[in-house]
Amino acid sequence: MESIALLAGGIAHDFNNVLGVIIGYAELALKKVGASHPLSENLTRITQAAQQGAQMVRQLLAFSRRQILSPQDININNLIEGLLKLLGKTLGEHIQLKFIPEEHIHTIHADPVQIEQIVMNLCLNARDAMPEGGQLIIETSNCQLDDEYCKTHAQVKPGDYIMMAVTDTGHGMSKAIQERIFEPFFTTKQPGKGTGLGLSVVHGIVTQHGGFINVYSEVGKGTTFKIYLPSVERPAVARKEMLKEEIPGGSETVLIVEDEAGMRDMMKAVLENLGYSVIAAEDGEQALHLISDNPHRIQLVISDIIVPKIGGKELFEELKSMNFEGQFLFISGYTSNVIHHNFITDKDVEALLKPFSPAELGKKVRALLDRVKR
Repeated sequence: MESIALLAGGIAHDFNNVLGVIIGYAELALKKVGASHPLSENLTRITQAAQQGAQMVRQLLAFSRRQILSPQDININNLIEGLLKLLGKTLGEHIQLKFIPEEHIHTIHADPVQIEQIVMNLCLNARDAMPEGGQLIIETSNCQLDDEYCKTHAQVKPGDYIMMAVTDTGHGMSKAIQERIFEPFFTTKQPGKGTGLGLSVVHGIVTQHGGFINVYSEVGKGTTFKIYLPSVERPAVARKEMLKEEIPGGSETVLIVEDEAGMRDMMKAVLENLGYSVIAAEDGEQALHLISDNPHRIQLVISDIIVPKIGGKELFEELKSMNFEGQFLFISGYTSNVIHHNFITDKDVEALLKPFSPAELGKKVRALLDRVKR
């Protein structure tokens, strides 16, 4: 399993660069030709296929516990309630879905997108375990785990947690299957019906958030997955949804630091299309020279974390020491703990994961540049 985790980390950087270029240029072309053009359907299919590839990479990275997290203080009840409508359509009419929330659930500090993936993966697994139909129950509750509990549960730390249980009335699992369910690519489904990554992804996400999973199952009697995540004594914040209106551009100067030529050219084209003046550098040393020559001209630096000569993190630290007044955005398809421990971003570091769409890049750039003006 560790070898597969290392393999996932190794391929992610290069593969995400390739996918980013495909998605970026396909969307630029689609915008240029318009929806009525004969090629628009082909371009849309190219974009969708590349996004599916990106999702597969994200699943591998979630298993390896090396993806970037963007945690917020969230209310898991609100998150689940927001998914219920989608779950109802996805599960089908033969599955009776029920949600039993703890009324005053505690806050968790977690990446909402990753927690949504946990819920979706567990519910889809439960659906597949009930081909003839059945009941799926999602429950939440607050709990406190003491030293006595932790003595009998390795790697569990005492403290306050929230518990989310997903229970189905399906065919259940034998002890032999339960021992292997979190292995990547292990599946009991027919060929072509699943990758075997669903539960290993859940395990990776939960572990990276400092939580753990318990599984209870009997053949013919259904299965319960209990997810425990550490809670915090803070109020939850409202989740910010991506706006769907036209992406605003600008006239500011942006420096792109990216050693992959295809990715660099694609980003340059996207931002120039939005009106920005764009300078490009293929390594950190070149970027530092450009900034030194134009300290007040460049308002935003966008840098891959892994670039030659002077790495992205080192460039970021150097600019801080120079009192650089512009904004800094990390981009990455790589998975090592390069920015800081577990790659969990904080208020001082902004990051955008590859592959990203032109719209995601444009919105992020505009938001950072607007931050300077406030």
